[in-house]
Amino acid sequence: MKKEYYLDNGATTRPYEEVVDLVANISKNCYGNSSSLHTKGIEAERIINQAKEDLANILGVKPSEIYFTSGGTESNNMAISGSIMANRKKGKHLITTKIEHSAVLEVFKHYEAEGYETDFISVDESGKVNVDELLRAIRKDTVLVSVMAVNNETGCIQPIKEIGDKIKTLKDKPLYHVDAVQAFGKMPIKPQSFGADLLSISGHKFHGPKGVGVLYIKTGTKIEPVMWGGGHQGGMRSGTMDTPGIAGLALAAKMVYSNLDATGRKISELRRSLLDFVKDKFKDAVIHSEHCSLDHIVSISFPNVKGEVLLHHLEAKGIYVSTGSACSSSGKSKSHVLKAMGVAPELLDGTIRISFSEFNEQEDIEKLKEALEEIIPVITIKNRSKVMR
Repeated sequence: MKKEYYLDNGATTRPYEEVVDLVANISKNCYGNSSSLHTKGIEAERIINQAKEDLANILGVKPSEIYFTSGGTESNNMAISGSIMANRKKGKHLITTKIEHSAVLEVFKHYEAEGYETDFISVDESGKVNVDELLRAIRKDTVLVSVMAVNNETGCIQPIKEIGDKIKTLKDKPLYHVDAVQAFGKMPIKPQSFGADLLSISGHKFHGPKGVGVLYIKTGTKIEPVMWGGGHQGGMRSGTMDTPGIAGLALAAKMVYSNLDATGRKISELRRSLLDFVKDKFKDAVIHSEHCSLDHIVSISFPNVKGEVLLHHLEAKGIYVSTGSACSSSGKSKSHVLKAMGVAPELLDGTIRISFSEFNEQEDIEKLKEALEEIIPVITIKNRSKVMR
């Protein structure tokens, strides 16, 4: 079997073996419905309550402020739609940024079509949100501000604390939602430290199971449920709870944060090794958000190269990367994030995203370097008109 070099951790991560074992064990032995009153149900409820406590400790919040979802997309939808529905009387003005994940942008676009006025805040050439523009956009009738903590394509760390600190000082402050899906498990995340009322997390981004996530809702936040049924989770999110997935998510969170500093140092070294190589061997390559990015994500554009072609050549060598967000990279449209950053049109097609996790080693980087040095000269389009003939 050919060895694999997995460098697409921004899309999803390999779950910890301990998480896989725990999920399997609970699925097999603790299969009761947590809403049931018998022993099997109480056993499941106890597991869920422990998971809440573990996550609350990591986030620095109350267990009662933790709500489990099916993942980041649902958490974002709950936060945005629930806030809008609960605050109709306040107004019909919303604020987000031009670089958000589609699970945020598409919700805002939906409400814009329904008559809500939305300001999509610009970013600078590094991909960082224009804070002054955002603050100027806030009005008395602004219901919600939603900003991601880390951009999923470039890794640019956003000024969420600066924004939150300013929002807290306003008399008619809007609700503040932070999409922390790409940040949680890679950096300390404490919602109260940056004034978030709502915060989204997804388990599979930090070695947990797929199909389970978290929405933090600060006590007292005015928000309505977006789905109804048996009144689970205090009526905020109805549906039988995924006990194995929830336990797996909590275990993954504990494991990733117990080793955060050491993992960070290791990934920083891997990133530096890759960037030094790219700068030396590919003088025309553009590294996006280099000085504001989380070490875990590297976005590089190679001139006169098709990113999708490069991706498949790397895949043939057992190396896995992406051309951007895995949630949208199967489409034909160019990156809205890079467009918002003002990246030259000729570079948009030639972009790949390399994303690391604690499972990566220097061997992975060396294999990638070797492959890039071999592949790029072969697939670079020297003369487009000649190629067309």
